[in-house]
Amino acid sequence: MNTKLGGVGGHLAKPSGKGPWPALIVVHEWWGLDEQTRRIADRFAEKGYLAFAPDLFGGELAALGDNAKATSLVQKYATKSDKSLFAVYDAIRKLPDAGAKIGSVGFCFGGRMSLLLGINRPLNAVCTFYGGGMQTLFGDLHRLRAPVLGLFGDADPSIPAGTIEKFDQLLGENGNVHEIKVYPDSGHAFFRDSDPQSYRQTASADAWVKTTGFFASHLR
Repeated sequence: MNTKLGGVGGHLAKPSGKGPWPALIVVHEWWGLDEQTRRIADRFAEKGYLAFAPDLFGGELAALGDNAKATSLVQKYATKSDKSLFAVYDAIRKLPDAGAKIGSVGFCFGGRMSLLLGINRPLNAVCTFYGGGMQTLFGDLHRLRAPVLGLFGDADPSIPAGTIEKFDQLLGENGNVHEIKVYPDSGHAFFRDSDPQSYRQTASADAWVKTTGFFASHLR
């Protein structure tokens, strides 16, 4: 359902039954809060999580493939999206239906934002799917204390060579419990089942198993 948390609109998905439940913040790609992200939040709710997908672009959307529009949205909301995400976390902590543990998961732009949230708020688990621009956060990664799951494709041109290896190295030096998985024959957005060009069924299915297992280990 559509609602606001911390003054930020978004899609809230609740499990059946009675809470409180562990909470998940599900951060959209650079296209904006689309049906794909809403469905992912719903899938997490079916697994027993109170899942909120915030709209960090104020209701604006870029059509799939319109990279120029998506870039402009990321730039337009660059500062505001950070503050909005922090406000969402702070609001979830006060919800009666939210349990004591909160995690985040994000895709593309959202993958970087998921890490940013973990750097700035005490999350219990952080998952990033092919986080675009995540290398810009490496200088602050020592502030991230939560367990981390990173999921990537081996043919993703949006992530510079060596970035994933450096990410893995920094997490190890920082002492984070973490797992990095790079899927063969997979590019950017391999989890996006609404895009036949990007979607890779085998990688996506395995990533879902890893992600749900990761959150079950650290949020339950």
